[in-house]
Amino acid sequence: MRTIKPVELEKRLQKNPHLILLDVRTPAEYSEVHVREARNVPLDWLFSKVLLEPLKTIKDEEIHLICRSDSRSRNAAEMLGKKGFDKVAVVEGGTLAWIKEGLPVERGSTRAISLERQVRIAAGSLVALGTALGRLVHPGFYGLSAFIGCGLLFAGVTDWCGLGLLIAKLPWNTQAASKASGSSRGKPLGSRT
Repeated sequence: MRTIKPVELEKRLQKNPHLILLDVRTPAEYSEVHVREARNVPLDWLFSKVLLEPLKTIKDEEIHLICRSDSRSRNAAEMLGKKGFDKVAVVEGGTLAWIKEGLPVERGSTRAISLERQVRIAAGSLVALGTALGRLVHPGFYGLSAFIGCGLLFAGVTDWCGLGLLIAKLPWNTQAASKASGSSRGKPLGSRT
């Protein structure tokens, strides 16, 4: 998997603003802050029937992927690689590194809680709930805490989080979807004009 530093990508974008840069975060995260040239294609949308055809039109072009830190971008790069996309690069450190470098971004008026924080909030809440119910109602509820703990362990080892994918589909993470997809500068995926 190829990576690219934010500064290097910014230089390339200055020379060619039509480079393909896909932001694989949720629409809510994207609408909060994103690289100007990035088009929002959330990780869980990447291979939907709606996007499969447009993706095929850019298969031979270099595709740059960005997310919050670069974890989801790496997952997206692996997915694309399995589908035959050979020219994929992950932006090192993601949007956080881009901002840290002082590179230009567009900021929305809303403040979103990152998907990673939402997962930690949900997991912590479920563990606390399982513990409380196990103590107050029936010891079988301790299983909920154990299940969440095993899920977190699995997510840490494999870098795949089912809870994160579920949370990404919640209304507050998808409500900005029409705005986000509209901010792809009005061009369909793969359009060069």
